[in-house]
Amino acid sequence: MATQKFDPNNAQNLVEIEKQFAVKAVEHAQTYWNLLEKIPPRQLKLTKLDDEIFDHVMKDFPELAQEPHEKITKIDEEWMKSKEGKERWRKFIEAYEKKVKDYNFGSLIRTDAREEYAELNTIFVTRIQFYAYEICRNRLGLNDRAHEIAKEEAAKEKEKERLEKEAAKKKKKTT
Repeated sequence: MATQKFDPNNAQNLVEIEKQFAVKAVEHAQTYWNLLEKIPPRQLKLTKLDDEIFDHVMKDFPELAQEPHEKITKIDEEWMKSKEGKERWRKFIEAYEKKVKDYNFGSLIRTDAREEYAELNTIFVTRIQFYAYEICRNRLGLNDRAHEIAKEEAAKEKEKERLEKEAAKKKKKTT
């Protein structure tokens, strides 16, 4: 049995492994959102290969390069997962097998760059697809609104924490 070749199409999904992948994907998304809050997207560098990845996306996916870059701003999941889309992305992904660590790990990406991570605005892609879209979004200024949203959320959270501390102090004084 150990000498048989592994066939991923017929492998059973182990719930615990899937949960671990999901946790990693959520942690990656949270980390990225925190970066978008703190660093203007046009200054954000995601990998040492950002220039190469950006140029590769623009060359291999000319429809994504067309202004006003609506197809990068809002991901068309059906296009990505169509037979042609899968084949084109597979070739793109394979180019980074030995170049980008965890290139094929699952990552969560926002389908619309103008909005934050949310259940209806998130899909699962490979890490290199995440980099491809987010590097383009950052370079082209398409994540500028997300940066503002993330900063606004952080400010609200900070204010909420301040008010909670203030309320706790008042409660402590009255008891």
